[in-house]
Amino acid sequence: MSETSSPRLGRRGRWTLVGIGAGIVAVFTVANVHLVYVSLASQPECVPHLKAPDGRGTTFRAAKSAC
Repeated sequence: MSETSSPRLGRRGRWTLVGIGAGIVAVFTVANVHLVYVSLASQPECVPHLKAPDGRGTTFRAAKSAC
């Protein structure tokens, strides 16, 4: 009977794959933590809105102004 499966990875190959996988997970984790940090740390500047709260005006305004 012939063996048709791929050759087994050695101990070094297995640890290499584990290291690569851990590196990929670490990169995605750091990127996501950075995005959450930036989203929480940044505050957009207040800008004047052209449309009055009572509906007058020709353009849209922010739904809820932070100013």
